Amino acid sequence: MTLEQLRIFIAVAERQHVTKAARALNLAQSAASHAIATLEARHDTKLFDRIGRRIELTEAGEAFLAEARAVLARVERAELALSEFGTLQRGTLVVQASQTIASYWLPRHLVAFRRRHPQISIRLTVGNTAQVAAAVESGTAELGFVEGAVEKTHFASVPVARDQLIIVVSPEHPWAERKDVTVSELMEAEWVLREPGSGTRSAFEDAMRVACAQDRALRIALELPSNEAVRAAVEAGMGATALSASVAASSIEAGLLCQVHFHLPEREFHVLRHSNRVLSRAAGALLAMVDGTAGEG
Repeated sequence: MTLEQLRIFIAVAERQHVTKAARALNLAQSAASHAIATLEARHDTKLFDRIGRRIELTEAGEAFLAEARAVLARVERAELALSEFGTLQRGTLVVQASQTIASYWLPRHLVAFRRRHPQISIRLTVGNTAQVAAAVESGTAELGFVEGAVEKTHFASVPVARDQLIIVVSPEHPWAERKDVTVSELMEAEWVLREPGSGTRSAFEDAMRVACAQDRALRIALELPSNEAVRAAVEAGMGATALSASVAASSIEAGLLCQVHFHLPEREFHVLRHSNRVLSRAAGALLAMVDGTAGEG
């Protein structure tokens, strides 16, 4: 098994298309097809199901994809470690962040880093807080930015910013014109929330448990996989939700959402790294830049 085969497999799996993967890697389609066929033949295992003109990962392919990504991430860190015996001249820094952070807070820091270190490439992927923590633990990402602390003994977690959660509803919702809303009303309302594992959802549910002084479950009418989908559903008149003020700001300004007068506590954005792994100079440089602006929110 070669690194080139792993790169081709990952490209095909991510695009679910051999031709598109070959084009992205600047390879002939026959070379990409041969690499996949060689992997399957060598291990007598089907990695893809061919369904008409498209392909899908098999169960074995799904398991192999996670391992292949982890291997290539380790290779990139090894290359970066060697290049860093000099100055920060080249390399790839792999970062994963939760949706709110990746969309509204992290981009300006990545732009500033690239301007200071133009030879270092940054690869950012997005997931919920649980997925980011898993990526840092497996080594798929060197740094992870999440909403709230992740309690694991082998993680170093540092707060880098603060964020305000707010409750919002559509202008047609009964709460839109209310001066205040009681905890009882909140617990009886229908909610549109992110999926389990989302930092935004976890922070909101924790705040509600404290507010009602008991472990009551919220009435979740709709569970959606992104901030944008949640925001759009509530704009359309489905229930209430809790979002970062940054996520809701444009919709509030446009009159598509109204903020409910109920105070939620601030939460912290944290950066995670694996304490048992050597921190690359590129990751250290990004941490120094982010730490220098910590608290700006």
